Amino acid sequence: MKKKLTLLAACGLMAAGLAAAPANAADPGSAFTIISPAQEVLPPHPGTGAARKTSVAFRLKESASNGFVHEVTFSIDLSGLKGVADVALAKQQAGHCTLSATAVTCKENKAWYDTEIVALELTAAKDAKLGATADLTMTGTSATASYQSATTRLKIGGADLVMEDAGLKKEMVPGRTQALPLVFSNKGTEAVPGVSLRLRSTRGIGFVERYDNCTYSSVPGDYVTCAIEGEIKPGATYETVEPTTVKAGSNGLFEWLDYAVVERDTGAKPAGTSGASATGKKLTIRERAAKPSARSVVELNPADNSRELAIRVQNTADLAATPISLKGKKGEKVKADVKVRNNGPAGVNLRPEADEVTVDIRVPAGAKVTRVPMECNASNPDGSYRSELLGAPRYECPLRGTYENFEASFVFDMTIEEVVQDATGWVGYGLPGAKGVSAPAWDPKKDNNTAAFVINAKDGGSTPTPTPTPTTTATPAPTGSATPSATPSPSATASGGLAVTGSSAGPLMIGGAALVAVGGALVLAFRRRAAGRA
Repeated sequence: MKKKLTLLAACGLMAAGLAAAPANAADPGSAFTIISPAQEVLPPHPGTGAARKTSVAFRLKESASNGFVHEVTFSIDLSGLKGVADVALAKQQAGHCTLSATAVTCKENKAWYDTEIVALELTAAKDAKLGATADLTMTGTSATASYQSATTRLKIGGADLVMEDAGLKKEMVPGRTQALPLVFSNKGTEAVPGVSLRLRSTRGIGFVERYDNCTYSSVPGDYVTCAIEGEIKPGATYETVEPTTVKAGSNGLFEWLDYAVVERDTGAKPAGTSGASATGKKLTIRERAAKPSARSVVELNPADNSRELAIRVQNTADLAATPISLKGKKGEKVKADVKVRNNGPAGVNLRPEADEVTVDIRVPAGAKVTRVPMECNASNPDGSYRSELLGAPRYECPLRGTYENFEASFVFDMTIEEVVQDATGWVGYGLPGAKGVSAPAWDPKKDNNTAAFVINAKDGGSTPTPTPTPTTTATPAPTGSATPSATPSPSATASGGLAVTGSSAGPLMIGGAALVAVGGALVLAFRRRAAGRA
């Protein structure tokens, strides 16, 4: 509650400051731009039942002028939609808008730039003809600024590419392969002049074949894009002629694969193989079934263009903690470099439904922590929440994913307040628990998940065996559809020569590093304290 009150107070002060700062208002004559999608397609009305909705939002574009405009009126003329589309206001609205039979009107006392003005829900009129179009144009009027209008063209009907489920096995063995049949349809009302097949996977799954009309990249997973020419007719289903195969690498454990079909930019040059000589082979498609059709440009429902699959590779990863031995006199400042390592052979990319892996640090007696790495949180000895960050007896640093042979480092600043001979704490790396970490079921070495953390050892530097003995905790085999987790947080330091390709079969993957950055950003957003952070 204390944290919430602090945040609310800060927000209140900010809001009060803005309200009391008329200098932030736009100067007379300031120009603002309204933006909206250039085109949206509406699925044809089914004749009976409800038509599928399409959302269109109008926004104020970010402006070079800092501030807001007083008393502005935005309006959209709906007269051109008659017989083409029906419109309703979306339930969640940021502005003060009203809807009549002929117009949408939004009146604002303060219109901030880079904000949504209104969101509309549109459906095709019951008697609307395929190919019919109508324009939605928003204008704005104000005594203190001018506005450039925005227009969205609505069209009834379009293409709808749908990728079928390939029926892949969710468990694999390192070195084994399985076929990835790519089958897709155009369930829309118009044709597509060409498509791109896109395949992505995490580092432990690779794409075997290479074709001259495909591009390959590694980021650090595999990412393949294949350009397919020729008209994709509405109502028709297509399949790839040549084989597409995925292979589990020796570094695989919790992996992810997705495959998609999207409309290809026909103005772009045909794709070519990146970083490899020509193979003389192209990936092609053939039609399975066809119905009479027309011609295309825009997607009716892009949500069904791709398929995703979590794959559990039957492999192991050895999580290991490194012993620490420090010396210091009373009042002396020391640094504790807490290091943990994934000795492989698998990399660990835990998904949201998998148990979290963490680094657990117990501070030796007589030492007080004065600076804490940004990724770490303070705890009481029993693992419960501790509001005070500095001087805690225990710290936990979440580290859900690591590559094989990757070492993470968390540096703590400490002051020796009292000299205690053989002051012993410990470092653990594994599944968290109130009594300490335990080794996951997929970690075969249970004896190195914990290591001693000693200050002023009697024998001059040896590190006694840590007190808690790690126990095996069964981790349920992941299933279904979760997003791959981040690799180590931004402050972790890599060593051991990180490989940046997928399995030995060749590159094709999702940007694990980008996911790490996202995970790190989430951690930063929920820091309990800013003071004392490293």
